[in-house]
Amino acid sequence: MRIRNYLIAILLLTGVMSMAQETSRPAAGSRPIEEPAVKDDAKDQTADYVLGNGDTILIQARDVEEVPKTAVRIGLQGTIKLPLIGTVRAAGLTVSQLEESLTREFGKFIVRPDVVIAITEFRSQPVSVLGAVRNPGVLQVQGRKNLVEILSLAGGVREDAGHRLLITRRRDTGLLPVADAQPDASGVYTTAEISLDSILSARDPAQNIPILPNDVITVPLAEVIYVIGEVKKPGGFPIRREEHVSALTAISMAEGMLRTAAPKSAKIIRKGRGQDPRVELEVNLKEIIEGRKPDVALQADDIVFVPNNVPKNAALRGIETAITIGTGMLIWH
Repeated sequence: MRIRNYLIAILLLTGVMSMAQETSRPAAGSRPIEEPAVKDDAKDQTADYVLGNGDTILIQARDVEEVPKTAVRIGLQGTIKLPLIGTVRAAGLTVSQLEESLTREFGKFIVRPDVVIAITEFRSQPVSVLGAVRNPGVLQVQGRKNLVEILSLAGGVREDAGHRLLITRRRDTGLLPVADAQPDASGVYTTAEISLDSILSARDPAQNIPILPNDVITVPLAEVIYVIGEVKKPGGFPIRREEHVSALTAISMAEGMLRTAAPKSAKIIRKGRGQDPRVELEVNLKEIIEGRKPDVALQADDIVFVPNNVPKNAALRGIETAITIGTGMLIWH
């Protein structure tokens, strides 16, 4: 009898262990619960992105079949509407904060919903870049960007850009971290000038400030001087305000004077004041080149005019004509 009871106990224990093993195994055709595939991808730099009106997001929540399979756009009120939990504020939260908020809300109905959010379209953080850049317009900021990065997204500054740029920012967004930032007349905006040369040459990295949504960056054109008359390349030449351009510098920008030029009779035409629209300054380029007179500093919008030496020009045309028709050797005094 004792042996029989012992055998029955062994059989019962074996049956219980087999049932436990069968219970722990997944059912046929089923798979173990896995984390969403995009979980690791979501933990990138967009986790700190501050969502705003117009952004479009894709939401995944484990075991929450009611969540839309398509992207959801954040409305003008800064909210989104989802099954089970209703209207939820999204604007003003980072991606990580919204994930935590939705996890708490869905957690009232589902055990461990594990919400993952991916941004499919950035529409809430525009930055306007105007003026002397290659691709001016409105850019959508994706993550945190500084001034140089925004200029790069706009294609970079053009060759005719000035040496300073202007930034305008709404006061309710934040203050410009620039020493000379000033409020405008309305008190709604603050403006500041930043040295373009300093940030592009990395001489003053502190001026490479972070850019916020709705900032307006304006890159003005450089100041210009003009060279006309008997030069090889007449036209306008952009100058930096920090550069010191002289009459000879302007002539070199125009690739020098022609043989028909009259450097002794050159003029600088400058904007006048009051009722005088223009002022003409006589400048002897020949004496400046020879070092007998100091060079003349130019101002923005100055026009350097190099006149034509009429007798010399006529003589040169005669010589060229004579050479063309083959009249032989000419003696030119």
